[in-house]
Amino acid sequence: MRWRDSRRSTNVEDRRGRRVSGGGLKIGGGLGLLVLLAVVLLGGDPLRFLDVLVGDGGGGAPEPVPAGQATAPAADDELADFTTRVLGMTEDTWSEIFSEAGRQYRPPVLVMFTDATRSACGLGSSATGPFYCPPDERIYIDLGFFSDLAQMAGISSAEFDFAAAYVIAHEVGHHVQNLLGTSDEVRQAQVRSPGEANRLSVLLELQADCFAGVWASRTRTPDGRSVLEPGDVEEGMRTAAAIGDDRLARSAGRSVSPESFTHGTSEQRRHWLETGLESGRTESCDTFAQAGYR
Repeated sequence: MRWRDSRRSTNVEDRRGRRVSGGGLKIGGGLGLLVLLAVVLLGGDPLRFLDVLVGDGGGGAPEPVPAGQATAPAADDELADFTTRVLGMTEDTWSEIFSEAGRQYRPPVLVMFTDATRSACGLGSSATGPFYCPPDERIYIDLGFFSDLAQMAGISSAEFDFAAAYVIAHEVGHHVQNLLGTSDEVRQAQVRSPGEANRLSVLLELQADCFAGVWASRTRTPDGRSVLEPGDVEEGMRTAAAIGDDRLARSAGRSVSPESFTHGTSEQRRHWLETGLESGRTESCDTFAQAGYR
């Protein structure tokens, strides 16, 4: 993936190494796979944890986020530099897409942390994986997650650039859903029809996968080339397949139960990432219409 010449985002907080205590994460809203990875490797049941991963906005008033404690990442930290540059690319591409629709894009803040950190959604932990918190419009990532996911997808960490960018772009996709009002619509529909809550969660996650594909399809380097290099799409497909609900269930030795899915099957995740990559259009990402909700 061609990322080194892209600009660094300034919307980054580096909280790594800071210790926090108390509370618990109230929402998920992203890939949220580190806990599943740990459970799978230990032979447990990942489906017990899937409800943590649903981006339902939490309950009650948002918790305050600490101010004045974050600093920009060091320039010689390659993984942080990569994350910061990928975020910058999402800002440029989504600003362009929103502008074409007559809207203004408001970028999220990305928080790098170690082990745990406070968010407006409660205490976020590395055990829940990357997540997006709608009330404070921040993406939270423990960067150690990338190496764990690379192992899970069977990809060398040295070659794991586009797959890692896909993780970030998926979380940005949740931010786009928040800005467009889609997240609120889904939460309201889940309240009205509790029996459809998991299915609606799947459609929200699949749309975020598709948005990640749209971003990758549309993004260019400063000299006008695609950021994608040979092998990147295959890398993304392998990663999407590795995090399907059905594969996670089988890896834990459990039967596949579609009614418990919250993120979609391996085939669904591959399909919607590929849809975004091939079309480069957000209009192609209406997972809800295809499922008969519109």
